[in-house]
Amino acid sequence: MESTEAKLPQNPPRKTHKLVLCAQICLRIVAISTAFAATWTIVNAKETVVVFGLQFDARYTYSSAFKFFAFANAIACGFTSLSLMFVLLIFRHGRFTPSNFFFLFLHDLFMMSLILSGVAAGTAIGFVGRYGNSHAGWSEICDRLKKYCDKVTTSMVLSYLSVICLVVLTGISAGKSRQIMV
Repeated sequence: MESTEAKLPQNPPRKTHKLVLCAQICLRIVAISTAFAATWTIVNAKETVVVFGLQFDARYTYSSAFKFFAFANAIACGFTSLSLMFVLLIFRHGRFTPSNFFFLFLHDLFMMSLILSGVAAGTAIGFVGRYGNSHAGWSEICDRLKKYCDKVTTSMVLSYLSVICLVVLTGISAGKSRQIMV
């Protein structure tokens, strides 16, 4: 009987809970900031060039993948802000229950999946824009729209940073949701 009790993870001290919650608060702030910056950058990525007397305009709204990328980041930014408020409530009231961390785990998993799908779609279109596709007859556009492509690349990098933060948050929340409260 003693061996079974020894194998169960014990409830960590309150100081560990505060450390984990402080890490969650910091990572959520970084995830919110990078998702907001990625959204802001892609929305403001516009450039107009004249090639052979024809005017070409590049905006994120011309690509459904870039629209999905922008909306995915905006939605994740908003919901992660709400989860930050939830974490602050947990921190303030001291409700360190596994069920609270399980809800955070589900939230972080959904937001990470949403941003990852958006950034994957945006990266695919961005790759075609930068390098073209000779098999499909698509030429590269980034040699003519350098400023636009640089802003899109910056937005993608910021979004990948947000994904990394949400992956770490998902792992932390999953670990804390599995602890047995005694």
